[in-house]
Amino acid sequence: MLIQIQKLNSNAHIPTRGSQYAAGYDLYACTDCDVTIAPHTTAKIGTGLAIAVPNGYFGAIFARSGLAAKEGLRPANCVGVADSDYRGEYIVALHNDSDTPRTVKNGDRIAQLVIMPHLSVEFAETEELDKTCRGDGGFGSTGK
Repeated sequence: MLIQIQKLNSNAHIPTRGSQYAAGYDLYACTDCDVTIAPHTTAKIGTGLAIAVPNGYFGAIFARSGLAAKEGLRPANCVGVADSDYRGEYIVALHNDSDTPRTVKNGDRIAQLVIMPHLSVEFAETEELDKTCRGDGGFGSTGK
């Protein structure tokens, strides 16, 4: 699949994969200066990129596992959703879960982008739903 990408800043990095079969493409910080994120706060970090995701797909923005586990930095909304009709800059709201200030530098890998298909649905209101064995059993109702 060919996806069009526009550099909004000449310092922006095109997303890359860490290995041949990686599902995620690393997104890079595109900043004019270092950004320090205080403990338990969030900062918006631009990528300098606009991406034309095809209709029927969306860009899912996930944490980079190493950055989250080692530095305590993850997308504030846990998973970002970039719709196929969005043409603005991809910005990652990075949250610092650690007790230590963390600094993001221009060119740092800050998240990963996975292009995913989605289904477009319509909702129909009804008076009653079909019955299932589970019924309305919620959190923890199917096991430990």
